[in-house]
Amino acid sequence: MPGMFIDVRVDEKLAADPEVARKLAEVCPVGIFEAKGPRLRIVEENLDECVLCDLCIAAAPKGAVRVVKLYEE
Repeated sequence: MPGMFIDVRVDEKLAADPEVARKLAEVCPVGIFEAKGPRLRIVEENLDECVLCDLCIAAAPKGAVRVVKLYEE
């Protein structure tokens, strides 16, 4: 279930990359990403804490992470 205002979408192939998962978990200031075992987990209860800083987008390969503003969709 996405947050009330935003949803975060991650390319499935890259979500399975432990290095990408670790990097996203490290850069997110509000804990949306968790490096859980070999896969990235999105902590859905933290989605509405997103401050739209774009650190996750900058940390991942181009196009791998999308922050979708649900109020604009």
